[in-house]
Amino acid sequence: MKYYLIAGESSGDMHGANLIEALKGFDSEFECRIVGGDQMRNAAGRVPLIHTSEMAFMGFIEVIKNLSAIKKNLTNVKADITSYNPDTIILIDFPGFNMKIADFAKKKGIKVCYYISPKIWAWNQGRVHKIKKVVDHMFCILPFEVEFYKQFNYNVDYVGNPLLDAIAAHKPNRSFKQSNGLNERPIIALLPGSRKMEIEQLLPDMVDLHYLFPAHQFVVAGAPNFDNAYYKKFIGELPINIVFNQTYDLLQHAQAAVVTSGTATLETGILKVPQVVVYKANMISVFIARLVVKVEFISLVNLINGFLSVRELIQKDCNTRSIGDELNELLNNQEHRASVMENYELLAEKLGTPGASVKAAKLIAAYSGVAGN
Repeated sequence: MKYYLIAGESSGDMHGANLIEALKGFDSEFECRIVGGDQMRNAAGRVPLIHTSEMAFMGFIEVIKNLSAIKKNLTNVKADITSYNPDTIILIDFPGFNMKIADFAKKKGIKVCYYISPKIWAWNQGRVHKIKKVVDHMFCILPFEVEFYKQFNYNVDYVGNPLLDAIAAHKPNRSFKQSNGLNERPIIALLPGSRKMEIEQLLPDMVDLHYLFPAHQFVVAGAPNFDNAYYKKFIGELPINIVFNQTYDLLQHAQAAVVTSGTATLETGILKVPQVVVYKANMISVFIARLVVKVEFISLVNLINGFLSVRELIQKDCNTRSIGDELNELLNNQEHRASVMENYELLAEKLGTPGASVKAAKLIAAYSGVAGN
């Protein structure tokens, strides 16, 4: 079968790569074209039509500023789909872009599979009616999403969370500290996100934590779409290391972490690293978001558990002093630290076991008409 996979950001790129590898096992005639990043390129053995670094724009104002680039990307992807004429389109998260592609593909009679549901339960729930019209098969990775869709008489497949697959497949680097020039002082991991807007808003506050915790060493998890020189603009001469493509190793060696809201909060929770979740964005974007968002929390850990399992610091509360106060609690208040770890145990129970990529691939192959599935 011919598949066309689209991921628009780094987390989707990772899940897309794992899905490609799993699909190869169920479809001996597997071939594809992709929109994605380096991991999908390696898995598919082909260059993406568009790289994720040219796709991800976050926030209402940021999207408006980049409308021409988004429109160009849509035009190019639609033309490539028409040329390739795949049997199945596989959309991975990234709803603003991918729902437009779903509509386009449906009108052309191409089967549409959506892996990692758009977070419509958070805002504009009316979009579920559009999804029912243009998405043939939805694959959910969060436990509560199945019940959400059931309210609208839309049957979806729950496949588990693919982060469990990625973490289970990770082979720890036993010489992580040595190979990255780190000493034996305890590590605080800084995860400022993968988007330029996030990094520029959050990394300065994260870097200043260095002055509050002189007994610790700070290490930044760099996004693959930026280089060392970019991060040095924020770090300057401070003795803060930057590592690329080693986030899991970093977290596994960290005593605590400061994490930008997003997929990384769940990864940190699965790896059971005490964390403080942070977020800061353009004031207008946040104002609009607060008007339309219908969820109580921004962290996936808290959303899945259904209560405040890890501290969230947003906008004016997101500053070096407040982050430092919570870090101090996580590092030195054993009761508080133990409470967070207990919350992670509940999270693990709710997420279940690895296997999401394989489950989704098997279903996609079957829905696409691959014999024996």
